[in-house]
Amino acid sequence: MFERNELFPGVIEMNYQARRRLGCCVYLVHSGSEWLLIDIGYEDTVGDIIEIIRQLDFPLANCRYLIATHADVDHVQGLARAAELLPGSRTCGHPDAARLLAEGDRVTTYAEISAQGISIEMPTVQLHETISEGDRLQLGEIELEVWHTPGHTLGQLAFRLGNLLFSGDNIYRDGCVGNIDAHHGSDIPSFIESLTRIRDSDIEWLLPSHGPPFRKEDSLLQATIDRLEGYCHMADFGTCATDWPLMDEWDRELIEGFNPG
Repeated sequence: MFERNELFPGVIEMNYQARRRLGCCVYLVHSGSEWLLIDIGYEDTVGDIIEIIRQLDFPLANCRYLIATHADVDHVQGLARAAELLPGSRTCGHPDAARLLAEGDRVTTYAEISAQGISIEMPTVQLHETISEGDRLQLGEIELEVWHTPGHTLGQLAFRLGNLLFSGDNIYRDGCVGNIDAHHGSDIPSFIESLTRIRDSDIEWLLPSHGPPFRKEDSLLQATIDRLEGYCHMADFGTCATDWPLMDEWDRELIEGFNPG
């Protein structure tokens, strides 16, 4: 048996437990004999993750939920396989994520990025249930509060557990955020709202979907919000931007004329 390496009481992150990178962060939350997983990652690491869980002495029959923070392939490619290996669990995610997973949408989930030669298998999954803002997931004696935090993608969820927030791809320890891409359904104003909500909350620790956990710092979140507010007005972000002020300046010059001085 392996010694359990908890980040916080009742919380194990499988990359830290394995002492190597398995992919996205995979969080095992437990209370009493019951446990759940937040995200699962790629299919080729599912077997390793399940074996580690077995060696940690968690009964596989006691997995209650397999949760998808959102439907990106790097978070959910292994979901169908995990559901097969853990038949007593219930798969769940946001309704938008459920639709993408059921349809096997390869573009929105980043499984197919033809310009970069990326083509990844994306097994379809019918989620057992959908969850969204204000829902609560009971696990033994604890409860996870569901936050809908769109921006990176429409169906992204975060999960509050006391002073912890499993924060998905909202923000990482270096202030970066999950990819912003029109083909992915990203929305910058919604992203800003989600980050503002996190900034204004009394959460103390953020447990992201990539990279290490970190203490919530309002200054870091504000700097990221400020950067995204700039993105709203930049052509760099194409149809994800809300406007392009340079075009208003050009309209004025077309009327008033160009002055090279």
